[in-house]
Amino acid sequence: MRPVRIALASSGVAGAFLVAPEPALAHGLSGRADLPIPPWLFAWAAAVVLVVSFVGLAVLWRSPKLEEQDGFRLLPRGLSRAIVNPVTELLAAALGVALLASTIWSGLAGVQSVRDNFAPTFVYVVFWVGLVPLSIVFGDVFRALNPWRALGRGVGSLARRATGWTPPFAYPSWLGRWPAAAGLFAFAWLELAYSGGDDPSVLAVAALVYTGITLAAMACFGTEDWISRGEAFSVYFNLFSRISPLAVRDGRLGVRRPLSGFSTLEPLPGTVAVLVVMIGNVMFDGASEGSPWVDVAPDLQQALVDLGLGVSSALEVALTLGLLLTLGIVTGIYAVGVAGVRALDRRSTVSVARSFVHTLVPIAAVYVLAHYFSLLVYDGQAIASLSSDPLGKGWNLFGTAGSTIDYAIVGATTIWYVQVGVLVVGHMCGLALCHDRALRLYGDARAAATSQYWMLAVMVAFTTTGLFLLSQANQ
Repeated sequence: MRPVRIALASSGVAGAFLVAPEPALAHGLSGRADLPIPPWLFAWAAAVVLVVSFVGLAVLWRSPKLEEQDGFRLLPRGLSRAIVNPVTELLAAALGVALLASTIWSGLAGVQSVRDNFAPTFVYVVFWVGLVPLSIVFGDVFRALNPWRALGRGVGSLARRATGWTPPFAYPSWLGRWPAAAGLFAFAWLELAYSGGDDPSVLAVAALVYTGITLAAMACFGTEDWISRGEAFSVYFNLFSRISPLAVRDGRLGVRRPLSGFSTLEPLPGTVAVLVVMIGNVMFDGASEGSPWVDVAPDLQQALVDLGLGVSSALEVALTLGLLLTLGIVTGIYAVGVAGVRALDRRSTVSVARSFVHTLVPIAAVYVLAHYFSLLVYDGQAIASLSSDPLGKGWNLFGTAGSTIDYAIVGATTIWYVQVGVLVVGHMCGLALCHDRALRLYGDARAAATSQYWMLAVMVAFTTTGLFLLSQANQ
């Protein structure tokens, strides 16, 4: 029982800071303040649930249930063909290209107002946040909608027919998912650090530049190879889609055990970096509105101004440093869990880190859902009016320009329960994935449980950190 006591103690340490006096902070997204019980109580309840779930996994989950087989079953042929067929694939691809074109067009030609232009709300709310729950529930929907994949396949097909062209290079194995990690970091920097990141014209230019880079990369390595490994958003949404019970195989739609999609995830170089960026950017978005960041940032900005930077540039550099520091913290938390697992698994640190990196995907998912839930519920409604007037010039293309945001659709208490609930459930899913992978690697329930004590502490650390950041939105 000593290892269990160690796990309990580490959980307590991870959550103990939450019982200290809380600073008066504000969170940039929700700012709602009718929490039914104190945030520290939520955090302790989450820690207890995670510990209990870990013990339950060790006692009841004694053989791999996700790694060995996923229980995939095809849906009835008629239903599958109605959903997955050449016509629906073509329509989805056309819709994706149209949305990309609309974003660029509205960003360049429309009014330069965040609230009145289609581009910012579509990019940051509908696309970046809204596709996450859709991917978790319905599978890899972005693959069908991906405008860059559609353009790459279309241009590539024309080039092959006209000239017999083929991609000149094989995708390097060492490159792995590093380009996707770099792309996601660039997007996070644009959103969280760049002073003009929400300007419509900036988003339009960024979309054009990204499109050019992506098409060039697909021309070099092939459309599918780049999409599956290097294209940032394809990798991002595909990781979330592996949580889903729905999947397409050989052109047929079927169902599988939830979470079992991770068993086929190839742990390529750069995968850990992708997950670190996915978690770290949301963590910094929350932390940047609270202490100690709001206490340190002005002094850091002033120090950079004293070095000769302009006020705006100094703020961007300060925010960039904060984002990098947060990524370092996420890396450190995961490294602690990996180091603990290596007490049993004598493989290299890199090998162990890649073996368990998929367990971070549910954490990344629930950070997005919890942190941006109110943003999606409220600001997401604005897309109805913006679709009718994408340029902000008084148009009413679809008759919805007059629609408004209903802030009564969801109450603050409901928001808190959803946020806390998804955090706890997500981290329990992470524990389940850890335990299942350990059972496959080590072949013994006792050894698998022993290897996971440090990972339990990692999950509790992420849970309590997420809850703490959410609690600051209500100060």
